[in-house]
Amino acid sequence: MENLILPKQYKSELNLHDTQLAIKTVKDFFQALLAQRLHLTRVSAPLFVDPATGLNDNLNGYERPVTFGIKEQDDKNAEVVHSLAKWKRYALKKYGFQVGEGIYTDMNAIRRDESTDNIHSIFVDQWDWEKIIHKEDRNLDYLKETVRTVYKCLRKTEQYMAIQYDYIDLILPKEIFFITSQELEDLFPDNTPKEREYYITKAKGAVCIMQIGDTLESGDPHDGRAPDYDDWALNADILVYYPVLDIALELSSMGIRVDKTALISQLDKAGCPERKDLPFQKSIIDGTLPYTIGGGIGQSRICMFFLRKAHIGEVQSSLWPEETIAACEEHGIQLL
Repeated sequence: MENLILPKQYKSELNLHDTQLAIKTVKDFFQALLAQRLHLTRVSAPLFVDPATGLNDNLNGYERPVTFGIKEQDDKNAEVVHSLAKWKRYALKKYGFQVGEGIYTDMNAIRRDESTDNIHSIFVDQWDWEKIIHKEDRNLDYLKETVRTVYKCLRKTEQYMAIQYDYIDLILPKEIFFITSQELEDLFPDNTPKEREYYITKAKGAVCIMQIGDTLESGDPHDGRAPDYDDWALNADILVYYPVLDIALELSSMGIRVDKTALISQLDKAGCPERKDLPFQKSIIDGTLPYTIGGGIGQSRICMFFLRKAHIGEVQSSLWPEETIAACEEHGIQLL
């Protein structure tokens, strides 16, 4: 509750009924454009996986997945996915996709340990996407080119929504600004990573922060990253300045995925070298999985941003603390 932002004089421009229509408009337009620009095919994806496969995303390493026993299979354990970062790479090989082709899917997850606020919910909904690349594409130039493509899709969506709804003004800059996490620390050495994100995003409007996960010169990483999907030297977050809440809003996390060298190095740095013996990780070391780039784009996050909502609960159904519900009601924030 202490992290809840309650903007003064806030009033949703859309009622609950029209908000539902607008959510569909945003999602339909954006996902069609993204699939076209990145050459992606829509596929079905799992809601839960076998923990023994190593396919689940362990996020920062301390979040507990939702688990349950399957009665028919002698109460064998299953885990609700945290994300599909690893599954997508496996699926590209299994489904027979080729270099230059990719997939996208609706990813729904439960983050039971999440601290909720205006932009965080225990329910996570993303478009997860993944694309096969050549080994020689594993470089920063290719990463930046892909980031620019995703960002153009975001700008086109904002332009489209501004045509549909008179109250929506264009706020995204034409170009996205690139900076590494170390360069950002050098700019703001006395600030926390979140403060640095706020200052640079407010100044530039839209920012891509690259190389997240490894230790910076200060001795701490900019942010946590699982060691076995993104290459920490070749990943990126897309953030935009959001004036409704006066915050830096992360819309997408993406990256070129680990190869054998990066995987072994990052597992050692993260203190979990034993994970290299799990089936998914072994297939990377053995070279049986393709080289890929991929990411997640928050569905509720972009709906919230494009519809200029003050709380993510205005565009998705979830469960919130009673104090949050009461405070939102008092300040004109209509939770679904």
